[in-house]
Amino acid sequence: MKLTGLSAAALVFGMGPFARDAWVQPRFPAYPFSLGVASGDPTPDEVVLWTRLAPDPLNGGGLPEREIPVRWQVAGDENFRQIIRQGTELARPELAHSVHVEVEGLEPAREYFYRFIAGSESSPTGRTKTAPATGSSVSGMTFAFASCQQYEHGYFTAYRRMAEEDLDLVVHLGDYIYEYGPGEDVASGGNVRAHDRRVSTLGDYRDRYALYRTDEDLQAAHAAFPWIVTWDDHEVENNYAGEFPEIGPASPFFVQRRAAAYQAYYEHMPLRRSSMPRGPDMPIYRRLVYGDLVDFSVLDTRQYRDDQASGDGKQPPSPEARDPGRTLLGSRQERWLLNGFSASKARWNVLAQQVFFARFDAQDGVKRLFEMDAWDGYEAQRNRIVERVAEGEIDNFVVLTGNVHGNWANEILTNFDDPDSSTSVGTEFVGTSISSGGDGSDVRPGTLETLDENPHVKFWNDQRGYVRCRLTPDAWQTDFRVLPYVKEPGAPIATRTSLVVENGDPRVQMAGE
Repeated sequence: MKLTGLSAAALVFGMGPFARDAWVQPRFPAYPFSLGVASGDPTPDEVVLWTRLAPDPLNGGGLPEREIPVRWQVAGDENFRQIIRQGTELARPELAHSVHVEVEGLEPAREYFYRFIAGSESSPTGRTKTAPATGSSVSGMTFAFASCQQYEHGYFTAYRRMAEEDLDLVVHLGDYIYEYGPGEDVASGGNVRAHDRRVSTLGDYRDRYALYRTDEDLQAAHAAFPWIVTWDDHEVENNYAGEFPEIGPASPFFVQRRAAAYQAYYEHMPLRRSSMPRGPDMPIYRRLVYGDLVDFSVLDTRQYRDDQASGDGKQPPSPEARDPGRTLLGSRQERWLLNGFSASKARWNVLAQQVFFARFDAQDGVKRLFEMDAWDGYEAQRNRIVERVAEGEIDNFVVLTGNVHGNWANEILTNFDDPDSSTSVGTEFVGTSISSGGDGSDVRPGTLETLDENPHVKFWNDQRGYVRCRLTPDAWQTDFRVLPYVKEPGAPIATRTSLVVENGDPRVQMAGE
């Protein structure tokens, strides 16, 4: 019988007829919940729960090609005496025996605990929290954002420290894995952990995610809070652009590789079934709302973009980079974003995205060099977004960015060519890496010259860690949380600096001023 797209999806998500032997109690050669648990994309009455059965996680998972029933439970207490919701999903080989449960009927702004059970085995317990009721008055929230976790470059201690925080949410901005082979990407001072191969097939990507997911510090942060996730480039290949690989023209081989990478990403993230990939395409941009306090517009700056201008890398200004027809988001995503601005009623409006948004001149002196992989290589589309903000479409525009392995705070100007007379319409906070680049340092060589060249950049730091944001209706405080080292486990955490943006004033100020 030929399946339609709808009926095929029904089978994958457990809505169709079940194989009779799926309900036989499974036995596992080793602990099946080796990759932990996670939750994500909370709404006022719903949250996504995730796990994957993998008794042999680094060798394809170690399970037969059949469906396995997995029970799930959501409770109001950590001991599961008060079960709120429960059910059973099938872990299917088509999705690497991963499980995505969209739990409905929950109460807004409430903490819940969850777990999975397969056969006689129980998963670790996860904690999650729903969003506030739509339109409700929210007095405050705290979240962290992070990106760039190169396994070879260091330990994920930042996630252990993050798990010790009191957060409502974690936002991950991409480079969850790196595709490189052993020693292809070497941190300053050398690599401290190893893996076995460069990834390009579905099996490769599954094993790479499994390697990262076995990290106990990463598991702790996933289990502690709901996450909002999006990707950058290394989930597929460094600096890929749409159907273009890093080097060379678009090709069927690369499109096939992208499809494998997208599927493995979905299999390992707490994403809704609406984001399930269809071949080489996967809808991931979306919007999440926290009462009247903040709207998160989560962007995809990889899947729909034009190839980088001028051959990629750092290049002088060019007509190609300024071409109004060039796109980083694609036309449909741009319309969705701008329409969302018009509809927003939130106090703070956030772009959760991947690459440097503000202009950044990497060359001292009169000559200028801009990064073609960032928004500087797609200048016209950035200008359209900034113009819409300047027209007063939204309040308190804040951009969250990863990718560059450093902490930055930038004011977003209406005209970067004339900063003295330009108006600041928003703020960009760029978060450093979890581990990529190795230990890092407080400053890089040339930091002062860079700040002089880019007066809209108000802060720059080169240590590893994550960023914590505390929001109220009156102010946004950003705390840059940094580690002294990542090449050994167990580092302490400290706040390098705290910056504040006040409601109605996009200028970056030191906390306490």
